Amino acid sequence: MIKVLNSVHEYRNFINEIGKDEFFGDPGCKNEEKLQSMISNALQDPSKQVIGVFRENIMIGFFIFLIIKEDQYIELLLGLSKEKQAYDEMIQFLKQNYPGYQADFVYNPKNYLLQETLTSLQAEFAKEQQRMVLDHIVPYQSNHQIVLYEPKYREQYCAIHLNDCYWTAERVIEAPDDFRIILAIQDDQVVGYIDITYQLEDNEPFDVFVKKEYRRQGIAKAMLAKAIELNQPKKMSLLVNVDNYPAIALYESLGFITVKDENSILGTIQC
Repeated sequence: MIKVLNSVHEYRNFINEIGKDEFFGDPGCKNEEKLQSMISNALQDPSKQVIGVFRENIMIGFFIFLIIKEDQYIELLLGLSKEKQAYDEMIQFLKQNYPGYQADFVYNPKNYLLQETLTSLQAEFAKEQQRMVLDHIVPYQSNHQIVLYEPKYREQYCAIHLNDCYWTAERVIEAPDDFRIILAIQDDQVVGYIDITYQLEDNEPFDVFVKKEYRRQGIAKAMLAKAIELNQPKKMSLLVNVDNYPAIALYESLGFITVKDENSILGTIQC
């Protein structure tokens, strides 16, 4: 049985227990303080839905979703359960209430129950990602022209922006309270960009891109160094494909370190 929840006080023990589990805990919320902050925020945000799955009034699953109705988009923000039944009922709930929506699930790669559920639905999977956190600041000087986004760069920025993701160039531009856009300019042309959050205590680059013909010139490093500078004194973390060794080396050169047991994977289905 599914219940939409307005309070989670009586389920704290279940949430905290599963949240710490090696296989079924959420990779982005291993810290109990961060877990409780996410739950509190979700209960107050009308764009988010908190649901519990129950068997004979005993909770067997706890899930938080971001629901963007105008875009027919769902994102799993938190999923906690050790029971296959909970994942199956959660999927049925989404299909019944949000038919036709794209649903993205970011989850612990060790969670074989959710993996089996999504595989049975012929989900598309991205590569496993490693979480890295900024551990210390490495000073970096560059001759590249790195600037903040201005409307005069809109056409060029949109032209090179990756589109196979929810946060397209247009959506990022329309969310100035959420994202900072950093651009690399060469010969009056936009040759690279970083989309990064900036209002959170722990900010994250969502996308780092440099045009192919301008790579291996230190442009990505210069943009990221600028992002780190502007982000101070807040924290910064990021996700990178586990086999993207050049990117990992770049991040390490600027003071990022890998975080053990916080890898994640993305699976996508149509409800």
